[in-house]
Amino acid sequence: MGYEWLALAAASLWAIAALISVKPARHLGAFAYSRWRMFLVSLMLASASLVTGGWQTLTESALPLLALSGLIGIFVGDTALFACMNRLGPRRSGLLFSCHALFSALLGLWLFGERLDGWRLPGALLVLAGVMLAILFGRRGDNQQNEWEQVRGRLVVGIALGLTAALCQSLGAIIAKPVMMSGTVDAVSASGVRMASALLAHCVLRALRLPLAMPHNPINRQVLGMIGINGFLAMTLGMTLILVALRQGDVGMVAILSSTTPVILLPLLWWHSGMRPSLPAWAGALLVTLGTALVLGMGN
Repeated sequence: MGYEWLALAAASLWAIAALISVKPARHLGAFAYSRWRMFLVSLMLASASLVTGGWQTLTESALPLLALSGLIGIFVGDTALFACMNRLGPRRSGLLFSCHALFSALLGLWLFGERLDGWRLPGALLVLAGVMLAILFGRRGDNQQNEWEQVRGRLVVGIALGLTAALCQSLGAIIAKPVMMSGTVDAVSASGVRMASALLAHCVLRALRLPLAMPHNPINRQVLGMIGINGFLAMTLGMTLILVALRQGDVGMVAILSSTTPVILLPLLWWHSGMRPSLPAWAGALLVTLGTALVLGMGN
């Protein structure tokens, strides 16, 4: 499977996981939710790494980079994303988080000399335009009373959190790319190191009993089960697919294709809420489809 398909598969998993995460994230709060999710995912990744022997591929030089990638991309990025989602809902947070594609493309051009040549450039531009159109106009007027469309707290704070999440996601991918480009490090084990470093940082905040790290409500079986399913889809599978994609492809292109999550989320939100997205939203989805076809079919 080419890296393009891996990035799209990760985007699909993230879309499904976004729906699952709304209830537990608001129940526990962003920090407590992220901490529980990282704990469960760390167990999953560690078990898989031990079974496959992938941990033996980790080198001393790779560990610091993977740990730093996890601190920035997962500890800061994921926590900021869920804080944004709690304030603005999954659709608006998806719009802001999709900016990581632009950040990653610019960083990839600057740091790695990557190029978007041939049909890849117009295809990538169509994907970005489609994502923005689908999310900006993805809400119909009769959706404003929907719980997931309501803004909680100050809008500017939510926007800042979403852009912070996007930038941290980009930086985390950039930092991990040299390790994955070597082709010798197991992707699952690399994900485990990133997750463990983020979990450690969260545990330090919890041990210090900082108010923002404390749960809003006690955890229960239902919430724990939802966190486990979300973590398996988004982190165990999704982020591992992204690391494999980074091994094969450009940072910018992987980021652009994985930013299609908000568009994939549109029909899922329609199915969940029963409220059909607007026509401009579907026009955006069409642009994403055309752009993706150019990237996949004419990129070489």
